[in-house]
Amino acid sequence: MRQCDAPFQPNRGLEITPEFLSALLKHLRWRGYDIISLDAALERLKFSEKSAAPFVALTFDDGYRDFAEFALPTLERNRAPFVAYATSGFAEGSARLWWVELEEATRKLDRIEFVAGGEKFTMVCRNTAEKSEAFAVVYWKLREGLEAELLRVTKELCEQASVEPLALTKSLCLDWGGLRELARHELATIGTHTATHPCLAKLERQDARDEMCAGRAVVERELGVDARHFCYPVGDPTSAGKREFDLAAELGFGSAVTTRPGMLFPGHQNELFALPRVSINGRHQSLEAVDILLSGVPFALMNRGQHEAGRAQSRMSKKRDNA
Repeated sequence: MRQCDAPFQPNRGLEITPEFLSALLKHLRWRGYDIISLDAALERLKFSEKSAAPFVALTFDDGYRDFAEFALPTLERNRAPFVAYATSGFAEGSARLWWVELEEATRKLDRIEFVAGGEKFTMVCRNTAEKSEAFAVVYWKLREGLEAELLRVTKELCEQASVEPLALTKSLCLDWGGLRELARHELATIGTHTATHPCLAKLERQDARDEMCAGRAVVERELGVDARHFCYPVGDPTSAGKREFDLAAELGFGSAVTTRPGMLFPGHQNELFALPRVSINGRHQSLEAVDILLSGVPFALMNRGQHEAGRAQSRMSKKRDNA
């Protein structure tokens, strides 16, 4: 939530300032949006009317300490309900924030060397530009591979940089005491976000199911809540697809959110386990940008492009079949 002024901030897209959050909430209400709980939002999808006011349901992932320190007071002042998706392994201090590990290791190292996918990578990273490039290359290379390799490589880089992975988790994430306090808040709904935050689509089906079950069971036991809403880690199409959507339904969740960009429409009442979200990106903290997103135009253009690409692919396939 709170951004620092360091020049090298590759994960800054995941953070916004409390000041911008406050301005955003006021702007949404000025625009006529109701800020409601996720349960209320799902009810509106079921009984939607064209005359009903537009609405927003606020969601926050992972369970970071800075959420409680900086975001919560802002939400309280604005009487804004929210969902906080808790990762049980982060609360226990046993799961790893690998993207933060990679940032910290890259910040400290002047040279990055690792092997992934049977290929050796070497990159010099002595200044901000080189570090930013190195982070991007390594991040996406690891995202392409298996979860186990991702964790292995980031651990090796942390060892080279004298970074302690679990110390980062314990420093940045709320423990069970902090989450219990949050769960008692009148504005809060607590959801679940797996046990260790893996890309579920890269796991075997039973392993993915176990992650979803374990995360929910531990959160419910520790916090005494019904964690009926689920959030897919990473949440893009490479991390959560039909198999994961079916698992969420099978496990009895009330909803599940992705990071696929889009707005909610009445038709989503039939797609409760693949809900899109509008991401407020820390790199573009602008109310003008928010208005563009709320217009729906970027998502309509994106969907149009995907449909056209799909039709083009279909035409190419037919040509090959007829050749």
